[in-house]
Amino acid sequence: MSDTPSTSNHADIEAGRQRWQQRYDASRVRDADFTTLSGAEVAPVYGPAEGRHYAGFEQIGWPGEFPFTRGLHATGYRGRAWTVRQFAGFGNAAQTNERYRMILEQGGGGLSVAFDMPTLMGRDSDDPQALGEVGHCGVAIDTAADMEALFDSIVLEDVTTSMTISGPAVPVFCMYLVAAERQGADIGKLNGTLQTDIFKEYIAQKEWIFGPEPHLRLIGDLMEYCARDIPAYKPLSVSGYHIREAGSTAAQELAFTLADGFGYVELGLSRGLDIEKFAPGLSFFFDAHLDFFEEIAKFRAARRIWARWLRDVYGAKTEKAQGLRFHTQTAGVSLTAQQPYNNVVRTAVEALSAVLGGTNSLHTNALDETLALPTEQAAEIALRTQLVLMEETGVANVADPLGGSWYVEALTDKIEAEAYAIFDKILEIGGSKLRSGDTGALAEQVRASIGDNQGGGWPMTPGILRGIEDGWFMSEIAEAAFQYQTALEKQEKLVVGVNCHTSTVSGELEILRVSHEVEVEQVRELVDRRAARDQHAVGAALATMVDVSRTDANMIPAMLEAVRVEATLGEICDALRAEWGEYREPARF
Repeated sequence: MSDTPSTSNHADIEAGRQRWQQRYDASRVRDADFTTLSGAEVAPVYGPAEGRHYAGFEQIGWPGEFPFTRGLHATGYRGRAWTVRQFAGFGNAAQTNERYRMILEQGGGGLSVAFDMPTLMGRDSDDPQALGEVGHCGVAIDTAADMEALFDSIVLEDVTTSMTISGPAVPVFCMYLVAAERQGADIGKLNGTLQTDIFKEYIAQKEWIFGPEPHLRLIGDLMEYCARDIPAYKPLSVSGYHIREAGSTAAQELAFTLADGFGYVELGLSRGLDIEKFAPGLSFFFDAHLDFFEEIAKFRAARRIWARWLRDVYGAKTEKAQGLRFHTQTAGVSLTAQQPYNNVVRTAVEALSAVLGGTNSLHTNALDETLALPTEQAAEIALRTQLVLMEETGVANVADPLGGSWYVEALTDKIEAEAYAIFDKILEIGGSKLRSGDTGALAEQVRASIGDNQGGGWPMTPGILRGIEDGWFMSEIAEAAFQYQTALEKQEKLVVGVNCHTSTVSGELEILRVSHEVEVEQVRELVDRRAARDQHAVGAALATMVDVSRTDANMIPAMLEAVRVEATLGEICDALRAEWGEYREPARF
């Protein structure tokens, strides 16, 4: 970027500065000390000096305005700090509830639910395939009664709750709604995020139940239901985290995730939903890895790409609909079993990159998560890492403090260009002759698809589905993971304590172990609940749900009725498995 004097865009820069000032003045600012540790006053934002020209500044702009490179809000974190959200779940609902209350009491601003493997796969705790897995990688949820216990003494109207689950996301969400009803909550006031992102399951994580079409049917129903009845709730969190954890590069994480997001926009439009209303309900979930500046650039590029496509391709007119909101989790794959205390440093660096990249909420991993579920002490250190960043470092004082850095801006441009090249490949896989930069032609294709009501002509969806079917996404990630592993083995990339600086004085950690008694007790309670409920009502509700699945009516009300009469997660999913079949990944050689 050039800082030579020029008047060619001086007027535009000054007009933008004035717009930013008006937005800032009209915004609420937190009651906090926004000075340096030495007491020096700092401005809420920095930009070009008056009278200076910065080539390409329109790409960067000011916080709070299109294309949002520098953040969604003019105030940055002065208006509202990021949400401190800790991902937790283990054992049964009562045990996890204790951890949640500890998190909230110690400064957490939101909850994030980790489910065990049987729940993630839509299986009950007494399913033969669940043996030995109940409560081990998250909390076991079989019925609405479990969800009630999970949030006991936690007022769901007052806390935002994120749930990381995709395959059985819709019935689990129905259990969450019923638990809120039983608390006496106003359902329309609930706020939180449900992952629901089935595309990334086929691409990376493999926790699906049905084939793509039935899953997309349920997701479309959920989008409609939330847009109408729970406007603050975000029914879909498009997840790049698991794509990155599977071994992708930063550019692949960004491009695959945004492409999936475009696919869900196309799903909403195919349902006749108003993009101005449903697009703000889409959120994103990114990984914060160890290459500090690359991660910051990735987050900034993500906002810019999303805003342009939402406006120029899909026709969103309001800033609220164009803005990309995202949660970040520090990189679990970067944690090492060797010298685990080094993981505290890794997590702090990753969390700082997320904050400087403008994340809206953040989870910090615990130092022992590569070995087991976090102990209370490790979870507290992870939580305090965020609070030290927020309260002691001054990083929340200035919006996008790295904006204008030659390196950061060049890296942002580079990762954006790499993402567009990947979009082009996805479009090609889907049979399109257009390119991702042809926004006018792509927008025309979108308008034609909306009028057609068939969805066959959408730009991005055909390439996503074909790429999943052909294994293209998986092979791209596998190649990236192989290249990185090779670099580690050749010591071209170094990991402290693993392939360099391996001597240590640290002893073994005490780790959290989930007792087998958790599974025994969970199964016993499940059996008792089945015996105590109205079996006829359960059978009738499940039959009605299946009947609705054969129509084009929204399935959420019927599924809610099944949950209210204590149908289990496995029973709901099994009824739909019998109707829709179960997905089997094609063999590849």
